[in-house]
Amino acid sequence: MSAFDDNSGKLAVATFKEVLLPQSGAQREEVLVGPRFGVDTAVIDLGNNLGMAVSSDPLSLIPSIGLKESAWLSVHLLANDMASTGFAPMYAQFVLNLPTSLSLEAFREYWGYMHQFCQEIGVAITGGHTGQIEGQNSTISGGGTMFLTAPLNEILTSDKAEPGDILVVTKETALVSSSILAMSFPETVKNKLGCEVWENGCENFFQTSSLPDALAAREVLKSNTELKAMHDVTEGGVVGAICEMANASGCGFRIYNDALPAGEAQLQITRLFGIDHRFCVGAGSMVMAVKPGKEQELICHLAAKSIKATVVGEMLPREAGFRVVENSEENKLSFDGKDPYWGAFFKALKAGWK
Repeated sequence: MSAFDDNSGKLAVATFKEVLLPQSGAQREEVLVGPRFGVDTAVIDLGNNLGMAVSSDPLSLIPSIGLKESAWLSVHLLANDMASTGFAPMYAQFVLNLPTSLSLEAFREYWGYMHQFCQEIGVAITGGHTGQIEGQNSTISGGGTMFLTAPLNEILTSDKAEPGDILVVTKETALVSSSILAMSFPETVKNKLGCEVWENGCENFFQTSSLPDALAAREVLKSNTELKAMHDVTEGGVVGAICEMANASGCGFRIYNDALPAGEAQLQITRLFGIDHRFCVGAGSMVMAVKPGKEQELICHLAAKSIKATVVGEMLPREAGFRVVENSEENKLSFDGKDPYWGAFFKALKAGWK
């Protein structure tokens, strides 16, 4: 699904290039990285080798999973984008357009968790706007922006991968999508798959921060020479994130289907909902493009911090295209950019799944 196609989901790349990209306000020379499809952070040169990275995302308010969980997504999905720079976010602005059905007591609880989760990762909330809006019944409660400053020459962006780079994925596929489905339709998942799968699926929810993964990678690899690029896994899943990184970097790639890390709970839950775990929103995982020969050093360092990491493929020249090796055969990878999770969620909702 995509915006202005079936009026749902993220803007398609063609619309982004046609409508947004040519009309992005004034051109300023200090903006080194501006709007780019597949690049989640802007980079601004502040002078004296100091850079500012900026990223924005929707905020979540999802009654079916709870206020604490909604606040977790609001903070950590933004922080995950920031983590792809190799640095931790420092400041945040939040715009909250809340439904009129939300009580002051519920808002106090939600905002308390927003404060807690920002405080835990060292983010100062510096402002924003908060109000209630008649007719606001979406699970999107507004938007947020996070900022950080860091040495300009050490800030990573997802468009710097090169042919030959090794592709490493942390954690597993479909972490957040499968966990939200399990939490939103507990009776169905328990009845069809059993309590253990449901419990494992729910437990995955709080594994959806990739900030520790990114910071650990920078501890062992040099930015921009050994650790070339990172991209957090959001809409389109692990494979979608690799496609976005390749497109942004002007590369092709080859991935090995059997190497894609998939947990049993995610596999069973996504199968129940009729969707492909490889292409489902997967916050918590980070895709890393690594200099050849440095991947095992990275994997061992992450393992020492109890972070799973897996080599899934390599970047290729652009003309090679997007390739997948499956059942010992290499073929062209076909992905239309549409994440199946959203359709599955609303289909289950309309079907009365509990």
